[in-house]
Parts: sequence; C-alpha cells; structure tokens
Amino acid sequence: MTVDALNASAAANLPVGRTQIDISVECGDWTKTGVDVETLSRRAAEAALATEGPGLGHCELSIVLSDDDTVRDLNRKWRGRDSSTNVLAFPAGSPVADGQPRLLGDVIVAFGVAKSEAVQDGIGLSDHLAHLVVHGTLHLLGYDHQEDSEAEAMEGLETRILAGMGIADPYADGNG
Repeated sequence: MTVDALNASAAANLPVGRTQIDISVECGDWTKTGVDVETLSRRAAEAALATEGPGLGHCELSIVLSDDDTVRDLNRKWRGRDSSTNVLAFPAGSPVADGQPRLLGDVIVAFGVAKSEAVQDGIGLSDHLAHLVVHGTLHLLGYDHQEDSEAEAMEGLETRILAGMGIADPYADGNG
C-alpha cells in the first residue's frame, strides 16, 4: 500500500472539525448498492450534527450499516420488540471527562428494511439511507417523536437538513 493510500485510509475516520464519526459496514449488501454508503452516511450525520452549532463541541458517534437480523436482535433485546426496524439509535448517555469527546452513541441501519421502504416509497436507497442516518443522529442529540408536537418538530428539522443535502421531503405524500 502506498503512503497516499495509507493516508487516505487513515483520513476516512479522522474527526471532521471536532466530530469523530466511525462507520462500520457489517452487511455486504450495502456495498452492492452502487452508492458510497460510508461517505453518504458521514455527510448525513454531519448535516444533522451541524444543527447543534458550535455548542456541541468535540463529539463521537458510530454508524453501523447492518442487516435485518442484527437489528431485530437489538430491537428485541433493548426495546422489547421482536421485529426488525429501519434504524435504531442508542444514545451513550455517559458523562464527559475533561478534555474528552462527548460520546453521542450508535446509529444502526437495517439494509433489508431500508431497501424495502425505499422501493415502496418510490425513492432512491441513497436518499432513504441519508434520511435514516439523519433521523438516528437526531435521536442521539435528544430529539424524539413520541408526542405529536415532538414528531412535527423532528420531521421539520429532518426535512430542512435533507433539503440542504439536495434530498426531497421524505414526509411528502405520506412517506417517511
């Protein structure tokens, strides 16, 4: 491997600004989509994190591009729901030691569910992946959609973030 290739590889998980985003592709189907899912996921997470402005400080999060079975197991174990879902977010909730990055948590996206939803909604998988990463990242930042007012605020924020990425409103025509 050349020095340039080593530097490019090392740069893939370096902090952007003061944000460290680690991306793991654990389901090979993600690599067969024809989309650079790692770059897209990083871009979507960065766009969601940018909504917090400079007050967010140095932080870390991980994004796992996984399969339906893994997400189903996690959903059953941690949420008591024996089904797969499109995205899970696990906020770290740990205190920050002086000089250490704020650990935001993990976002896990299920390939099969995401692909099926994209086909059903007539949207590209790349746009849907971006939406799911934005959605999960907002959960790590404390946003929720349990109450109607929370859902409305979160959906509006997602729509604005995605529009900034050139992606259409995912909630138009009942999608989302």
